[in-house]
Order: sequence, then structure tokens, then C-alpha cells
Amino acid sequence: MSQDRYFRAIPQVGPARPQEALTLAGGWAWFTQIEVLSRSGAPEIIAAREAPGDVLARLTAARSGTGLVMARPNVMGILNATPDSFSDGGVHAAAQDAVQSGRAMISAGADILDVGGESTRPGAQTVETEEEIARVVPVIEGLAAMEATPHISIDTRKAAVARAALRAGAGLVNDVSGFTHDPALAPLCVEAQMPVCVMHGPLDPSVMQNDPHYVNVVLDVYDFLENQIEVLTRSGLPRSLIIADPGIGFGKTLAHNLALLARLSLFHCLGVPILLGASRKRFIGTISEVEQAKDRVSGSIGVALAALQHGVQVLRVHDVPQTVQAIALWRAAMMGEQA
Repeated sequence: MSQDRYFRAIPQVGPARPQEALTLAGGWAWFTQIEVLSRSGAPEIIAAREAPGDVLARLTAARSGTGLVMARPNVMGILNATPDSFSDGGVHAAAQDAVQSGRAMISAGADILDVGGESTRPGAQTVETEEEIARVVPVIEGLAAMEATPHISIDTRKAAVARAALRAGAGLVNDVSGFTHDPALAPLCVEAQMPVCVMHGPLDPSVMQNDPHYVNVVLDVYDFLENQIEVLTRSGLPRSLIIADPGIGFGKTLAHNLALLARLSLFHCLGVPILLGASRKRFIGTISEVEQAKDRVSGSIGVALAALQHGVQVLRVHDVPQTVQAIALWRAAMMGEQA
């Protein structure tokens, strides 16, 4: 359901923090002003403390409950156990290769690993449930057998896959359809009280890039996520167990992606952590004129650091060591001290 006014904290980072500044989502960014967005008028800027009390409560409350420390940036390493993912298809198709790569990501500083067995690149076709389970369960079991078991997410749209993954050791369900694909998935997560990530990707990957259209992409995506979060919370899943992802590259043009990136901090008003998955995507290649996805590391890091300026708590990336290093230097430079 759409609303009349939307409140976007205008985040800042650094040591010169005014006394009246408010902490954004319990994290490293702060704000003194809010941009008020509307479907019927031009944006306006107001002082933060002029916003309604319930809005300020959502914007400032610390995020917790998902198992990750949301007061600092988190890196989610991508493990696609698929033959056809857009960037790394086939690299981790063998379970032992995926497990080895996952171990390397954890050693490099990844906070969580996202294991997927179905490509959701533009034009991808749905994978049979049994095949998807066969791809992901051995990987998750191998990772869960590590001496210090890492946080593991299952990237799936299907309840049967999620159930098998949770039994194997996964601790978070990341659904790129925003819980619109399989009606059995949300009840499963509610019953297990399992942390979830709700992404804006309601169209099937096979058709999602066929002339995507929005009235106002930023507000339309916000409304979708707010509605899906409300569906989950009304079903019995606490808001503290939910992460939101605006779905960069899923049913969106380059202009749509850039509009969302420019106003990412709006999504803090959902009252949940924000995840950004922009790593190596086509719009990065278009802007930087880099054709091969594997060569878009620098552009991906550029987008990731811009997201940190918006207070985004989770970065889903292919290139974990480079991203971890970039975050460490960004934090040191912005704060004026080593974190």
C-alpha cells in the first residue's frame, strides 16, 4: 500500500558530528536532515527532529536479531553452485570447489556466505527443486562442518530447497522474489523463526528485463518491500529477523538502478537492515565500459563504498578480499582512525 509521504534520512559520516545529530539505524552514519518524498509533489528537506516520532524511531533503532552485527558493515560472499550464473557460473558447480571457495572467503573476512543453486540472471529458467537441492545441500554441509561454523544463507525461492538447506546448516533464507514465488516459503520461515532477506524481484528472471516499468521506482520498490515485510510480521515473523534488499538489476533499467542507489537511505525507514547486491552487475559494466563481469571489481567496490555512505549494513559481493580491504580503508579514512 502506498503512502503520502516517505522519509529519507540524509546520512553523513565522519568525526564532525553536530550535537543534534541522530544515529542512523544504530550504525556508523548520522543525520540532521530528512528528505521528504512524495508521489504528488517535489522533494523537500526538513530538520530531522521535525519528522513524526514513529518515523524517527524506525530510522534510529539499532538493528539486531539476524545473527550479524549491524552496527558495522557486513560482507556477504556469493557462492553460486550453478553452471550458468551471470558472473561465476560453473566456478563452484562442484561442491568441493564451492566449499573451498567459501572457506577462503571466510578467511578473507566474509561475515556470511550466500549459497545458491538456481541462477536468477536475466533470462534464466527455473531449476527443478530436486536439482537445486542436490546443488546446495553438499555445499552447506561442507561449510557447516568447518571448525568455526560460518553464518550461511540459502539463496532460494522455494520452500522445499529452504527446508533442506536449513537442515544442512543454513541460518538465513534469501528470497530474490520477496516471498512472492512459493506460498509455502514464508510459513516455513515463520515456523522456524528463521531470519530472512526480502528482495524486490517480483517478476520471474526469465522475463524481468522485458521493458520494466515503474511509476516511481524508488517509492514503488519501497512500497513492495514494506508490504512484504508486513505480510511476514502479521504471519508471526518478528521484524528484527528481516533484512530488505531493493533488488538492484532485477527488473530494472540502468536509470532505475541509479535512482535507487542515489536514495538508498530511504529504505532505513522500513526499520530493518538493508542489503545491497550490486556486485559485477551489467549497469556497472555499462557505465565503466567493461564488458566482462569478472573485470568489474573496481566498479563494484565503488558502488559498495557509496552504499556505506548511506548506512547500508550488508554488501553481497563476489570479490570478498578486495571489498573487505576497501571497507577497512574507507572506515579509517572517514572516521580519522583505524576501526
